[in-house]
Amino acid sequence: MDLKTLYQEILNEHNLNPTHKGITDNATLTLQGVNPSCGDNIYLQLKIDKNGIITDGSFNGSGCAISQASVDMMLDDVVGKSKDEALRLARLFMDMIQGKADGEDLEELDEAASLKNISFMPARVKCAVLGWHTMEEMLSKGKSTGTGSNAEHCDI
Repeated sequence: MDLKTLYQEILNEHNLNPTHKGITDNATLTLQGVNPSCGDNIYLQLKIDKNGIITDGSFNGSGCAISQASVDMMLDDVVGKSKDEALRLARLFMDMIQGKADGEDLEELDEAASLKNISFMPARVKCAVLGWHTMEEMLSKGKSTGTGSNAEHCDI
């Protein structure tokens, strides 16, 4: 099996059988993420304990396979991590999408690294970063109401 086929299978698995799609009871933060260019619309929820560790997370909403799979992979990566670590992973993901991170650096992203080649499909970049950007807004700005938009973070 070639690498491209493997990456497609990872994306399809996260889209068709997402681990984190649903509702998180007693979520600490909830924020809507919207991709106005194509209509992707998610509600991201995180539960954060008193030590700043993300103990649970989920998403709901609708969108293309890339947006849905990407947010599911993101939650796989950040649940169990501190807020600072989650923000570092989000920066790494954005760097990867912009072609600024490669190789061993991407191992930390686990399956989310399979979205690396999205950078060659500019129309799909906003889909891939929607969940990550929404999480960044939640964690860095303490934002838990309103709507996050990824428009300003997607130019490559």
